[in-house]
Amino acid sequence: MNKFYNLTKGILKENPIFVIVLGMCPTLATTSSAMNGLGMGLATTFVLLGSNVVISLLARLIPDKVRIPAYIVIIATFVTIVDLVMQAYTQTLYEKLGIFIPLIVVNCIVLGRAEAFANKNNVFQSALDGIGMGLGFTFALALLGTVREVLGSGSIFDHKFISGDGIIVFILAPGAFIALAYLIALFNRIKK
Repeated sequence: MNKFYNLTKGILKENPIFVIVLGMCPTLATTSSAMNGLGMGLATTFVLLGSNVVISLLARLIPDKVRIPAYIVIIATFVTIVDLVMQAYTQTLYEKLGIFIPLIVVNCIVLGRAEAFANKNNVFQSALDGIGMGLGFTFALALLGTVREVLGSGSIFDHKFISGDGIIVFILAPGAFIALAYLIALFNRIKK
């Protein structure tokens, strides 16, 4: 198997949103715009990369009885770093994403990759897996946010290109479900 396979599998073959359908809470809640989706995706990618590397390094030292709590502490450390950096340098995005940044700690994608991959593989492969899954997650959130923003407000990355209002439902919660359903169907069609 190609040693860089773990870098690419999260983008298409095992995309966390379009294929595995994990992490739906931040996916639906934070993608009302392309910038929100991109910001949340990049924050999660950083946490995936950092936690996968540290868990891979410490996996043999962590007793099985405290494995999951130890993983959560490691993940929470990286989430805290992201939270503080975003609060300091990207205040507007930080305010838009709100509670969903700290909730990365309990995102099933992050904990799932720690349990299913990082604790069983070397640091290099775990880093590639974290980056690949993170980029796949970022791609899915940014794409969903772009679709919702274009249809809902006629803009992309907050740059208005259609005058007037868009289809308001796409900015609201039901629009997230509608857009995600169509994107999953399109993604499945392309894969076949």
